[in-house]
Amino acid sequence: MERSFEEIKELTLLLLYLTAFHDHDFPDFKRSWKGYDFGVMNKLADEKLIRDNLKSKSRSIVFTDEGEKRAQELIQKYLEKNS
Repeated sequence: MERSFEEIKELTLLLLYLTAFHDHDFPDFKRSWKGYDFGVMNKLADEKLIRDNLKSKSRSIVFTDEGEKRAQELIQKYLEKNS
């Protein structure tokens, strides 16, 4: 099944959110490992849903408030879609 770029972007954000953690050094931020397609990750960063510097040595991203909100909306969207 062919997925649109928009669906891939949504699902990547959702997976980032579902696998997120709180770093003990920065407990106010939700982080996730950046092991996904960099083209998609760049687009999510361009849309201000995540903060990331793909050129940095950091192996994780940080969610923006808008990114967390959008991920929570996507959880509802995909739960309703599969009901």
